[in-house]
Amino acid sequence: MKNKPIQVIGGGLAGTEAAWQIAQAGVPVVLHEMRPVQNSPAHHTGELAELVCSNSFGAQSSDRASGLLHAELRRLGSIIISKADEHAVPAGGALAVDRGVFSHELTETLAQHPLIELRRSEVQEIPKEGIVVLTTGPLTSPALTEDLQRFTGMEYMSFFDAASPIVVGESIDQETAFLASRYDKGEAAYLNCPMNKEQYLHFWQELCAAEQAELKDFEKETAKFFEGCLPIEEMGRRGEDTMRYGPLKPVGLFDSRHGDFRDPENKSKRPYAVVQLRQEDKAGQLWNMVGFQTNLRWGEQKRVFRLIPGLENAEFVRMGVMHRNTFLNAPQLLQTTLQFKTRATLLAAGQLIGTEGYTAATAGGWLAGTNAARLALGLPPVTLPETTMMGALLEFISSASPKHFQPMPPNFGILPALPEKIKNKQERYGAYRDRAFTDLETWRNQWQLAAIAS
Repeated sequence: MKNKPIQVIGGGLAGTEAAWQIAQAGVPVVLHEMRPVQNSPAHHTGELAELVCSNSFGAQSSDRASGLLHAELRRLGSIIISKADEHAVPAGGALAVDRGVFSHELTETLAQHPLIELRRSEVQEIPKEGIVVLTTGPLTSPALTEDLQRFTGMEYMSFFDAASPIVVGESIDQETAFLASRYDKGEAAYLNCPMNKEQYLHFWQELCAAEQAELKDFEKETAKFFEGCLPIEEMGRRGEDTMRYGPLKPVGLFDSRHGDFRDPENKSKRPYAVVQLRQEDKAGQLWNMVGFQTNLRWGEQKRVFRLIPGLENAEFVRMGVMHRNTFLNAPQLLQTTLQFKTRATLLAAGQLIGTEGYTAATAGGWLAGTNAARLALGLPPVTLPETTMMGALLEFISSASPKHFQPMPPNFGILPALPEKIKNKQERYGAYRDRAFTDLETWRNQWQLAAIAS
């Protein structure tokens, strides 16, 4: 199979990473992406690895789950994380990118690789021969969805995902909003719109009463929100204070113009709630409303979100949208190598397999692409140590209970317990990180030696 191109279907984060790893291994690959010939309900461009919901890959520090996964992927030569680092924008402790430049650069880089052929057309059936990697994501086309159902013999599970609005920076009242990162961590890269109790309660009431966009008929009976990406209006309906303990929590945000809220004598000036906006581009012209994924009608979004102090005259360049996401019952269908149990030459990665988040999709793409290349080269597929965040996540999605399987983001709860209990959370997470780095380095050295011996 060495000279026959591997087929990668889907040009999102997972597909882009998979195609790159295959080509870097010296194996030809055809990357199929239906955009812009056939658009999806959520994408806006035809670029590879377009970021739909947010421009952030999550916390950057390696003692955080997403940051640990970033660090592991850097050590493994991820093209996605490399380009994210190259095109990062200020975001406090998070890894966020100028998403337009990021996607365009990846598209150009892959298009110029001599072993990568980029085909712009919809694939409606799983190729029956050769090595194939499915990375079509949560918005797999209807035709390919039907073919996957026939192949697996089972129904999909589904949840709903939503994207936050993006606001023009010049339209934000800078006298009301203040620049700060939570607990002064990293560069002050968030605009914060403070609310007093009266303002917050008025906003909350209007949000809960606002009119939602109507779901399509096929979505109405299967609507199920993923807890990690709740629409802001759904969060509001769960209780008066739910948002204040979530994305609108005022804790750790200090407006230097009004003194230090940490001073007990200045406590009365502490906001009752705070809406954060994260820088979307390097120039700081666009700002993403953090945690404001929504399915409200566009007119209602403008009306309600302009009740937020500092956003009274907000100009929106993108409104929040909501769409159906689908994913496979991975524990029933996939091995930890991301090969299908019933067909070893068919692999899958990304949100399609039930990993949640940009970095997790990238991790799956790395492993699926690496193993596809190894199959083509006559080498056995690999898995990563379960003590790494990447290994633990992919082990989870392939071994969880099929009956209750739900999408899983990177988190320390899926890692094997440490030999000794550590009560301090920061120290415990640091110990997880140190063990992951050590085991990943040992594994990588052994893997490289085995490759040389072969």
